Amino acid sequence: MEVVPLATAADIAVLAADTIEAQVRTNPRTVLGLATGSSPLPTYQELIRRHREGTAPSYDEVRCFTLDEYVGLPAGHPESYRETIFRELTDELGIPRDRVSSPDASDPQHAGSRYEEAILAAGGVDLQVLGIGADGHLAFNEPGSSLASSTRIKTLTEQTRQDNARFFGSVDEVPRHVLTQGLGTILRARHLLLVATGAAKAEAIAAAVEGPLSASCPASVLQLHPHASVLLDEAAASGLARAAHDREVYAAKPEWQGL
Repeated sequence: MEVVPLATAADIAVLAADTIEAQVRTNPRTVLGLATGSSPLPTYQELIRRHREGTAPSYDEVRCFTLDEYVGLPAGHPESYRETIFRELTDELGIPRDRVSSPDASDPQHAGSRYEEAILAAGGVDLQVLGIGADGHLAFNEPGSSLASSTRIKTLTEQTRQDNARFFGSVDEVPRHVLTQGLGTILRARHLLLVATGAAKAEAIAAAVEGPLSASCPASVLQLHPHASVLLDEAAASGLARAAHDREVYAAKPEWQGL
């Protein structure tokens, strides 16, 4: 795992966008795994800015898979994760909607296995964008989730529903169930790119990257991955005991090597 403490969220967005673009330039048929939420949004905005300026690679052949989807929202609901990723990234980059996949919330009983099959048929995810919850959840794998889990239906904790209520009229409108990629599913991606900002994420980040591997902190599963990059602003990195060392390692990295 490579931990990269940076100064600001804007610095994270630039480096994350550089990494995604480098992947797409290397392989125009890249399969991207996309997270929603506030953490990756600056990165997506940076990608869109570059695309509008004409400096970005073509995304015409890129395939995308979202991390999760609410169960119980009507098709086309603006807060569904499928509609959110259309609005916040893929439409703006010109990625055809039929190349963006989400778990099928209309059939939650079979959606998990079908989603796993779809990812496998696409050749697997090349680069997976991730955020982290304040309780250490990854995608919607809440504390206690199996570290080897696959895509399945999960019940949201009350804290997660409260956290997501800002996207709805009230917490009562937030669905209680989601379909989410499992931790085992996420680990099969070839490169994991986690972005986190703000002091509210500092404790979870410290547990994930410096604490023990534990289902109590699902994001600690990143420690098992051979190519995981964790990009942090100063506040999110404030709980790390090894932050100074992480900065030294990144500063000494050859420019050609990338993340």
